[in-house]
Amino acid sequence: MTEPQKLMLVTGMSGAGKTTALRVLEDLGWESVDNFPIRLLRPLVREVLADEARAPLAIGFDSRTRGFVPAEVIAIVKSLGESDDIDLSTMFIDCHNTELERRYNETRRRHPMARGRTAIDGIRAERDLLDPLRRWADMLIDTSELATNELQQFVRQNFETQQGGVLAITVSSFGFARGMPPLADLVFDMRFLDNPHWQEGLREQTGLDEDVADYLAAADGFEENFGRIRDLVLDLLPRYRAQGKSYVHIAFGCTGGRHRSVYSAERMARALRDEGFVPTVMHRNLASRATDMVELQSA
Repeated sequence: MTEPQKLMLVTGMSGAGKTTALRVLEDLGWESVDNFPIRLLRPLVREVLADEARAPLAIGFDSRTRGFVPAEVIAIVKSLGESDDIDLSTMFIDCHNTELERRYNETRRRHPMARGRTAIDGIRAERDLLDPLRRWADMLIDTSELATNELQQFVRQNFETQQGGVLAITVSSFGFARGMPPLADLVFDMRFLDNPHWQEGLREQTGLDEDVADYLAAADGFEENFGRIRDLVLDLLPRYRAQGKSYVHIAFGCTGGRHRSVYSAERMARALRDEGFVPTVMHRNLASRATDMVELQSA
């Protein structure tokens, strides 16, 4: 039986990172087309379906695209999604207005919808226009706190392994003191554990070190609560997949992102591997030096 044709529509706010995402998908073997006329979408899909040598197809469009009317786009895409021959998904790349304004001001580029007004006026007008697509999209990526290379890394991790129905899983650690991860599906707060930062000899180590791992494994409440988290995740993953979700990001947080969250993420990755999954592991704040100011924000 022929596998359904993978078709991803990539849209979002101008300046949020759509072009970057499309370039990464192209590097991963997707055929990538940006600013494709909406009225030609159906003929293009028919041509792709007729080709025996199929490749995943990513099509980018936004407010600059010819014939762009969100309601019409949604209607066309809904009709395409009813076909059993097409595995359709939609990615929306978003970013906070203030960060978009900063990017436009720094590069001195003109916002496509500003029309002689300020960048923030164009950003607000575009957000109103795109709101139906944002609410309708399968996947929302907020790049407000992401550097370009972090967006590139996220797209690679979530789409390079999506062959033959494989669920792409990312397990990460982070520090609440440095902000929440914008792309996580499941977030677990590990600050209920005693903080190794206050233990002599453990402050400069991390959750990857054996002494810290031994301390946390023996900590009051860790094993029983981690067991509950593990069982919940293992129950949810096949349910996510059954709903058509292709990527899941599981994040563990602590205060500084160096001890409790790192160890918990490593334990979760190990548990997932034992069940046959192939998770990608990321430690966002592991390289950050723990400071008294950061660690004092929480026990």
